[in-house]
Amino acid sequence: MPSLRHIGPNWYACVMGTAIVASAGAGLPVDAPGPRAAFVLVWALSAVLLLAVLAARAGHWLHHRDQARAHLLDPAVAPFYGCLSMALTAVGGATLTVGADVVGARAALAADVVLYVAGTLVGLVAAVAIPYLMVVRHRPAPGTASPVWLLPLVAPMVSATQGALLVPHLAPGQGREALLLACYAMFGLSLLATLVMLPLVFARLVHHGPLPLALTPTLFLVLGPLGQSTTAVNQLADVAPGAVGDPYAAAFGAFAVLYGVPVMGFALLWLALAIAMVVRAARNGMGFAMTWWAFTFPVGTCVTGAAGLARHTGLSALTWLSVALYVFLVVAWAAAGAHTVRGVVSGALTAAPVPPRPATARTT
Repeated sequence: MPSLRHIGPNWYACVMGTAIVASAGAGLPVDAPGPRAAFVLVWALSAVLLLAVLAARAGHWLHHRDQARAHLLDPAVAPFYGCLSMALTAVGGATLTVGADVVGARAALAADVVLYVAGTLVGLVAAVAIPYLMVVRHRPAPGTASPVWLLPLVAPMVSATQGALLVPHLAPGQGREALLLACYAMFGLSLLATLVMLPLVFARLVHHGPLPLALTPTLFLVLGPLGQSTTAVNQLADVAPGAVGDPYAAAFGAFAVLYGVPVMGFALLWLALAIAMVVRAARNGMGFAMTWWAFTFPVGTCVTGAAGLARHTGLSALTWLSVALYVFLVVAWAAAGAHTVRGVVSGALTAAPVPPRPATARTT
C-alpha cells in the first residue's frame, strides 16, 4: 500500500479542525438557530474523517512499520502524535453537543465517553513520551524549536475542556468532584508545560529568523494552549457549582475571568504576529501544505474561549470577537479542506514529502 506510506500523524489535524467548526459554531453566544443543520453536517464529516484517518494510520503501521518508527524518531513528526488524542476528544465533544441531534442523547453520551477516555489516555502518554524521546533520542539542534513541539503538551488541555461536558452526567458526589479536579489538574499540567516550551519557540524566532515558508502556518499552533486554556477555565467554571461547594465554586467562576481575559489578550497579540508572518511568507511564495490546518483548530479554541468569556462577563464586545474569529475559522477550514481534497485526488499529499523551502533572508 504505497499510498499509505507517507500518511503521518499530522493527518489527525484535519479531524480536529473539522470537529471544532461544528462545536465552536454550536457554542457561539448568539441566537442563530438556522446554521444548526450545517453544524450537524460538519460534525458528521468530522466523524467520517476520524474513521478514515484511523484506518489509514492502522494501515500505515501494519504495512510500513519502518516508516512509522522513523516518524517516532523524527523530532519534526513525533509531536504530531498529540493530534490523535485531540482528534478523539474533539469528535467526542462535538458528538455530545451537536451529534446528539442525530444519534440521540444516550448514544451521543456513550460515544463521547469512549472517545474521551481513549483520547485522554493517549494524550497523557504522549505528553510524557514525546518530551522523553526529545531528550534521549531526538536531540534537536539549538535553534530548531518549533511550535509543533506544543502539540503533545496541549492535548491534556483539550481533555480538561472536554471533561467539563461529562461532569454533569456523573452522579453528585466523589465521582463528579474527582472528574472536575482531574480536569483542573490536566489544565495545570498543560499550562505549565506550555510556559516551559513557549520561550524556546519565541527565542528561536528572534535569534534565527522566520520559519521555513511551509512551516510558517505552525505559528498559529501557539494559539492552541492559549485559547484552549481560556475555554477550559470557563467551561469548568460552568459545571463547578454542581461538583464542589462554596467558596470553591465561586472562586472557579472568578478565576475563569481573571485568567481568561489576560490570556485572550495575549492570544490576540500572537494572532496578529502570526498573521503578519503568514502574509510575509505568502509574498515570498508560500504554497499549500498540510500545515495550513494549523489555521483551524487553534483559532477554534480562541472562538470557544471568547464565547466562554462572553457568557461570564456579558460583554457584547467578546460576543462579537467570538463571531469574528469564527468567520476566520470557517474561511480557513474551507481553504485548507479544498486544497487537501485536491491534493489527495492528485496524489500530491500522499507522495513522499518534499523538504521545506528555507525562510528568506531578513531585510533591513
